[in-house]
Amino acid sequence: MHAIGKAALPLLAALALAGCGSQEIYGHLKEAQANDMIAALRDAHIDASKSADKDGQWAVAVDRDNFSKAIQLLRAKGLPREDFANLGSLFEKKGLVSSPTEERARLIYGLSQELSHTVSEIDGVVQARVHLAMPQADPLSDQVKPASAAVFVKYQPGFDLRGQTGAIKSLVTNSIEGLAVDKVSVVMVPSQAAPPPEQSILTASFDGWASRILLGLVGIGGLVALFWRRRTARLPVVPTQGEQPS
Repeated sequence: MHAIGKAALPLLAALALAGCGSQEIYGHLKEAQANDMIAALRDAHIDASKSADKDGQWAVAVDRDNFSKAIQLLRAKGLPREDFANLGSLFEKKGLVSSPTEERARLIYGLSQELSHTVSEIDGVVQARVHLAMPQADPLSDQVKPASAAVFVKYQPGFDLRGQTGAIKSLVTNSIEGLAVDKVSVVMVPSQAAPPPEQSILTASFDGWASRILLGLVGIGGLVALFWRRRTARLPVVPTQGEQPS
């Protein structure tokens, strides 16, 4: 039996290592982003933890068994929230003089980022994008090319944001000089539903360890059966009374 114990140790160690440990799902986060993600995961009964590196950036990790489910859940909720640029950072003085074309491109990009950020703050919005087309006026032409905008909104199931289309159009037109309401299009699509929570963290942990223990017992049982078969095969056959030994 001592030999069985030695043979079973590598198997049990492999089973323990295969079933435990955590895996990082997102890194290079702000602490607020990490907190939002952990709150969403724990609401779905997925245990999660966060850690910071030496640069002050945060990472979120979950148990390896919950990796795929955690990714699906966070995507459905639009987490981590995107970091949008703002006009202040885009036009920060850095000692270099930009050309008028670069300044205009930077302004359009900054306005798009600011509007995308504002729309994304609406309850139920998973992701928002605002694309602006602002043609530059031609001084040699009397024809004025109108500006236009396209808004894309992905929202969580259970939030019907189609009634907010008019409000979003007003928000965009009032933010861009000379933009008419009929030149703004809004596209709304629902996101994929998040996987439903199946069990609590404690139950999931218990079930995981129970399955590993059962698997270990099955492995030990197989080793015992193999050892017993080899041992009985080596035992001499004792003839019964009345039989002649061969």
